[in-house]
Amino acid sequence: MNRRFDAIVIGAGQAGPSMAGRIAAAGKTVAVIERELVGGTCVNTGCTPTKTLVASAYAAHLARRSGDFGVSVGTVGVDFAAVMARKDKVVGASRSSVEGWLRGMANCTLVMGQATFLSPTSVRVGDDVLEADHFFLNVGCRAIIPDFPGVDQVQTLTHKTLLELDALPPRLVIVGGSYIGLEFAQIFRRFGSSVTVVEKMPRLIAREDESVSDAIREAIEAEGIKVRLDAECIRFAQSGADIAVGVNCAAGEPEELGSHVLLAVGRRPNTDDLGLDAAGVKTDAHGYIVVDDGLRTSVPHIFALGDCNGRGAFTHTSYNDYEIVAANLLDGAERRVSDRIPVYALYVDPPLGRVGLTEAEAQAKGHKVRIGVRPMTRVGRAVEKGETRGFIKLVVDRDSDAILGAAILGVGGDEAIHGLIEAMAAGVTASAYTRVVAIHPTVSELVPTTFEELSP
Repeated sequence: MNRRFDAIVIGAGQAGPSMAGRIAAAGKTVAVIERELVGGTCVNTGCTPTKTLVASAYAAHLARRSGDFGVSVGTVGVDFAAVMARKDKVVGASRSSVEGWLRGMANCTLVMGQATFLSPTSVRVGDDVLEADHFFLNVGCRAIIPDFPGVDQVQTLTHKTLLELDALPPRLVIVGGSYIGLEFAQIFRRFGSSVTVVEKMPRLIAREDESVSDAIREAIEAEGIKVRLDAECIRFAQSGADIAVGVNCAAGEPEELGSHVLLAVGRRPNTDDLGLDAAGVKTDAHGYIVVDDGLRTSVPHIFALGDCNGRGAFTHTSYNDYEIVAANLLDGAERRVSDRIPVYALYVDPPLGRVGLTEAEAQAKGHKVRIGVRPMTRVGRAVEKGETRGFIKLVVDRDSDAILGAAILGVGGDEAIHGLIEAMAAGVTASAYTRVVAIHPTVSELVPTTFEELSP
């Protein structure tokens, strides 16, 4: 059966449903095609489930520390089945909310199934052919399964299948010491697993400044997480009931044994089964859809939003992609993705909030910088809460006084960073920020003071 719409959205992740909502509200017909679960990665296998687990893990951690606050709670236990049931409930409610919105939306049709382009203006879903004047691709990414020796001979987990476990792993080895790997490492350590992180690079989260990497490593090692860096001989083999993960051929124990192994070494776009060649849509060497500054693909009426365009890897960048495209198409605006300031967070404890350039990135771009650093041991709010790991770090251009970037690693860092995000978006200089009056006692109140203490 052939069906025609004004627009078709492929993928019901963060950007897709909102894009459909704007199109439908404009009185145009739109189909949203989703092959698996409405809500995409964030709702089903990303932010929502993982941050729900982070909250449970933090509750267990704080309960174990209750004596530090003069509170006695006795033996602390973790009911893993109850933890996972809570996660499933939160995820289910979120997914149902998005799906209900789409199904009840006037001018919108939700179609479940795999979409494959037949031409620049049509796709096949099952036995149906759907045609439209505009297409919006919001198909996301999936975990990379690296071609390590022996990886096909053992059973490994991805971030998706790890969330489906019904029993706590006794010994979890995580291959990959970046954002996904570190969050799961701390979560499962706090639940009671023995955890080892294996990382190929010489330090964790190598894109961050070395001081941030070192502080995070110290924090997770203090909780009993083992970290193996410079892992140049990563390989896998069955060892009885365990999996042997080869680490290093030169120094230290040659391998780590785990009952379970999580591969957290990156993600790849879900673009290889869309039939993009039939539509004339170009991709790069890694499979990401090539887009211009307005997120238009090589085919003018087809747009790519979210992770699949390689211009951002977060829920908030996906949603901003929708805002840019909707504003340009429907409001006559001229917004550009290159105007976006990079912002993100790492949800270990303490959390890391980041905006703009790191010190190393700023220097690599030719900036002469001034740096402001204040340890959390000098932040009253952190001391009062008994959570003094981390620091505030600010990067400022020496000549223009522009704020180039910041990192807040510490209690509330993922929230406190927003004052700096908004200041950078508004073009506020470092000197102007020193005149801000902030609420006491908070983490944010020390940011203006840190700007007063900049040094070369």
